[in-house]
Amino acid sequence: MFIPFEENNSIISFSGDFVLFAYLLGLGRFMIIISALDVSSGFEGMGANREAFYSMLMEPAFFILLGSLAMFTGYTSFHDIFAGLHYYDYFSFIIAIIAGYVLANITLVETSRLPVDDPLTHLELTMVHEVMVLDHSGFDLGIIKIANNLKFILFSMLSANCLIPQSLDLWMRVGILLVMQLFFAAGIGWIESFRARNKMAMNAQYILSINAVALVLIFVVMIIKNKI
Repeated sequence: MFIPFEENNSIISFSGDFVLFAYLLGLGRFMIIISALDVSSGFEGMGANREAFYSMLMEPAFFILLGSLAMFTGYTSFHDIFAGLHYYDYFSFIIAIIAGYVLANITLVETSRLPVDDPLTHLELTMVHEVMVLDHSGFDLGIIKIANNLKFILFSMLSANCLIPQSLDLWMRVGILLVMQLFFAAGIGWIESFRARNKMAMNAQYILSINAVALVLIFVVMIIKNKI
């Protein structure tokens, strides 16, 4: 309900709505973490620790990114930010491409995909998200899986909003969106087929590198807006 598409407002839209969006996702993560701790398993506690640590490192990148787009457009709601990303010059294209790249990497981390985590592994010592749900089954496990897939769709929709120009015809935008979703899913499959997972010690560096790209974006916006 927070994610907009085309020129119409999303169902829930107000100034600063991306802050509530981020912390609703954080609340969901908190619930999964305490659910993992509730089973009193050392392995699930280890996975919960990693999940909390990676999300803590990833959160600044999301807020730096949205803060950069808010500064560039002059708005603080999802709808107005994406509607204000007019592709009238090279700066807009550069900002949209960097924002899409950062969101794509945030998606990999937030949904526990390679290179940070491997959803297909069954080695408890190297698992992150999957080890948290080892003792869940049935309806509970199904809800957790659906929630993770929904989070994947949310971030891919945000990436699409950054890259699809609002000036195009509605049906053209819908077609581009479907193609982007297809390529996004295919890209994830390609990564999981041909790329090895990072060593556990390298995950923090990988996530911090995403934060560094987000910082580059905010400096570019500040230069464009004559803030520095």
